[in-house]
Amino acid sequence: MKCFLIAFAICFFAVGLTGGQQDKPYQTGEPSTPEEIKQFDADQIAALQKQIAGKETQPSEVVFKNIKIMTGIPAGRLLKIMQGAFSRSLGTSCAHCHVVGQWEKDDKPTKQITRDMWNMDHAVVSDYLKKMDGLKDRDPMVNCTTCHRGQLKPALNMDADAPKN
Repeated sequence: MKCFLIAFAICFFAVGLTGGQQDKPYQTGEPSTPEEIKQFDADQIAALQKQIAGKETQPSEVVFKNIKIMTGIPAGRLLKIMQGAFSRSLGTSCAHCHVVGQWEKDDKPTKQITRDMWNMDHAVVSDYLKKMDGLKDRDPMVNCTTCHRGQLKPALNMDADAPKN
């Protein structure tokens, strides 16, 4: 329960830091529909895969500039994580956090929020979940999908129609 409250507080704080950006209408040239997002990200990932051809197994921080989290992860795997773990889990495109074509830039506050949330996920797992007695799963996991469920704004309450176990 304590780890849930900590994770909830951090998510709530992070949502406040984004300044409600997720509620703004599509105005920035970023894709907005699920189909547009999927195609946009597929195009960006394909271009990056071509750019790093032959370097896919090298550490991400060697291949890409300004890698602050996910160091040591192979560059090819990093692209899959970005497309799956972030884009799909948050229901947004890579352009939400990155300046397209200038991926190393830190111009968007959402990029740092994502880094902080990544660190929070890992802290919840290593500092709390793995130390809890009685958990059936000895390799517990928390990730973006745990709270976000495919939406930028994390789920803060359950839908009244949600199935009850």
